Amino acid sequence: MSSPMMQTVMALIVCAVLMYFMAIRPQKKYDEKKKQIRNSLAIGDSIKTSSGFYGVILGIEGDVVVVEFGNDKHCRIPMDINCIEEVDKPEVEEA
Repeated sequence: MSSPMMQTVMALIVCAVLMYFMAIRPQKKYDEKKKQIRNSLAIGDSIKTSSGFYGVILGIEGDVVVVEFGNDKHCRIPMDINCIEEVDKPEVEEA
């Protein structure tokens, strides 16, 4: 191989490695975090949606969760489970 061709091949390898560490690997970590959140959901958990709304889970039916928003207890909305960004588990009181 000639020197310019070797440099081109090395540049492509470096670009591929950078692409992996800057794009693919962080996305895999994010997907794994979302999967853990979905698997740990339970009725009564406080959540934050991807839209920025806070609510409490009232029911889980497959990929749909029923979330109650607000203090008036009249705003219950079914939503996709993938819209949940954060989960806050309620504290368990010990007797």
